[in-house]
Amino acid sequence: MRVAFVGLGIMGHAMATNLVKAGHEVTVWNRTPGKLVEGAGVAPTPAAAAQGAEVVWLCVSDTDAVERVIFGVDGVTAALTEGMIIADSSTISPSATVKFADRVGIKGVTWVDAPMTGSKIGARDGTLVFIVGGSEAPVERLKPLFAAMGKKIFRMGETGKGQATKLAMNLQIALIFEGFAEALTLATKLGVDPQQLLSLIEATMVRSGVVDYKGPFILQRDFTPNFPLRLMHKDIRLTLEAAKEARVKLPALETVEEIYEMASEEGNRDLDYAATLMLLEKWAGVQVKGKAA
Repeated sequence: MRVAFVGLGIMGHAMATNLVKAGHEVTVWNRTPGKLVEGAGVAPTPAAAAQGAEVVWLCVSDTDAVERVIFGVDGVTAALTEGMIIADSSTISPSATVKFADRVGIKGVTWVDAPMTGSKIGARDGTLVFIVGGSEAPVERLKPLFAAMGKKIFRMGETGKGQATKLAMNLQIALIFEGFAEALTLATKLGVDPQQLLSLIEATMVRSGVVDYKGPFILQRDFTPNFPLRLMHKDIRLTLEAAKEARVKLPALETVEEIYEMASEEGNRDLDYAATLMLLEKWAGVQVKGKAA
């Protein structure tokens, strides 16, 4: 398929690379010039990237960025033609997604929201899980592209439902990790070996995919961004905004959002979101680490 890929960040670069490897004709655009994908064409603007494409795939930072690359100066809108599909793997507002879909729908263009989970390792290995909102026919058309970048697709309903589900997923991730971080901090302060605690967690019902994934990084004091704190913070805010629109109260997430705000103020926004642990450590006067670290 002819694909315009817009956004070559931590996830997007690997995703576009896997599309090229699968034999698709890919043209890329990135806000910061200089990022290249081997085997892909490079366009000077989003509109130029979308020219002649069957699918425009987005993977940018937030709702405003999606709006700019589609509807802004030199945006994709100028190149839209009837029958095109816009697939958005950014994590953005569900209500904004529906509005964007309505705007491009006037031109006969279909919008599929396709946020994903799996972090940068999943993007690199082509094992992402896509959480999809959109009509069945365009989702079916996109399956060869999903297959090149991921291992599973979950269609959650019509347009906007993928984004809504992604926010619900990230809500759980944020809360699960924060509970884990607090448990590690308290146990360390009380003299418990964090490596032994992690082994215990792995053997009990407390075990989770979040803990399995983040635990080894924490024990090594490795906060290299797999998913930057600033982006998780953005998703937490999106979730709270969506909850406010729906008149739903999320007291636990409201408290965690304060932790992220303070962690950002401490200068940790570009580290992995696991770096919220460092704020708890500072308050407790301890450091969580394994023997190797």
